[in-house]
Amino acid sequence: MKRLFLLISLITNAMLMTAQVSVESEIDSIQIFVGQQSHLKITAKVKPEQKVEFPQFQYTQMITPGVEVLKCEEQKQDIGDGFEARSMVYTLTSFDDTLYYLPPLTVKVDGKPVKSKSLALKVLTFDVDTTQVDQFFGPKDVQDNPFLWSEWSLPFWLSVLMMVLMAVCYYLYLRLRDNKPIITHIRIVKRLLPHQKAMQEIEQIKADKMVISGDPKEYYTKLTDTLRKYIEERYKFNAMEMTSSEIIERLTAQQDQKALDELRSLFITADLVKFAKYSTLINENDKNLVSAIDFINQTKLENQPVEETVKPQLSEEDQRSQKSRRLLKSVITLISVVCAALFAYVVFTMYQLLN
Repeated sequence: MKRLFLLISLITNAMLMTAQVSVESEIDSIQIFVGQQSHLKITAKVKPEQKVEFPQFQYTQMITPGVEVLKCEEQKQDIGDGFEARSMVYTLTSFDDTLYYLPPLTVKVDGKPVKSKSLALKVLTFDVDTTQVDQFFGPKDVQDNPFLWSEWSLPFWLSVLMMVLMAVCYYLYLRLRDNKPIITHIRIVKRLLPHQKAMQEIEQIKADKMVISGDPKEYYTKLTDTLRKYIEERYKFNAMEMTSSEIIERLTAQQDQKALDELRSLFITADLVKFAKYSTLINENDKNLVSAIDFINQTKLENQPVEETVKPQLSEEDQRSQKSRRLLKSVITLISVVCAALFAYVVFTMYQLLN
C-alpha cells in the first residue's frame, strides 16, 4: 500500500512539474531585407534546479534551408514565484527573397523534450529597374591618397627623431638619478688668535705649577715650545725647526731690542737647562715666565678675524663624479630644449597640412 502511494505521488509531482514548464518562441522582426538580421528568441520557464538544453547551431549553419544562424547567445532572468526564464537568442539572416517557414525547435527540460511553436520569416529584396541604365554607376577607380608623402615625410621623421631623443634623455636621467650627488658642507669655525693660544698654554703651565716643580727641563721645554708656536703663527716662519739663535736673528729686524734681549735670555736659560743640566732658581723661572708674557703682549696682533671658513677637500674620484653630473645635467637640458622645439614644429606643420 505504501509503495502504491509513493508511486502515485511521484507520478503526480512529475505531471505537475511538466505542466508548469512552458517554452515560448518569438521573433523580433518577421520581415527583413536581404542581408539584414533578425533575432529568434526561445524562452523556457523552469525551476532554478531544472536542467535546460537548447538546440545549438554552428556559425552559418542553416536553421531551415535558406536561413543561416550567425550567433547563439544564452540568457537567464529571475521572474519570481520560484521560477526563472532561460532564453536562447539566435541571430538569423538570409540572402534569398522568399517566405521561410521556421520549424518548431525542441528544448530539453531535465531530459524531456518540449517543442516551441513554429514561426515565419519574410525576406524581401530591392526592386531594380533595368530599363534605366543611367542610374547605375560602374566600379570606381583607385583614388589617390588625400595627402602626399613628400609633405608628411619631414614631420614624420622629425617625430621619430624626437622620440629617440626623449628615450636618450630618459636614459641620461636614470644615470643622473643613480649617480648620487656629492654634498659638500662649508663650515665656519671660530679660531683662536696666536697670542690667545699662547696665553692659554701659559695659564696651563701656571695651573700645573711647573714654575715651582722640581723638573725645570719639563717647565722650560713647555715654555719655549709655546713661544715657538706663537712666533711661527705670528711671523709665518718655521720656528719649531729652528735653533734659539736662528729665531732671534729672524726677529732682530722686526722687534724692539729690549724685548729681544729678554727673549734671548729666556732661550739661553732654556738651552742650558735642557742640554747642560743647569739648575735655576724659582725667581729666575718667574722672571722668564714674565718675559714670555711681555714678549707676547708686545708683539700680538688683535685686529684679526676670529672666524675661519673650512672648505672640504674632494678626492679626484669625487671631482670626476661632480664633473660627470654637471655634464649630464647640461646634456639633459639641451636635449629637452631640442625636443620641445621639435614638438612645437611638428604640431605647427601638421596643423598647416590638415587645414
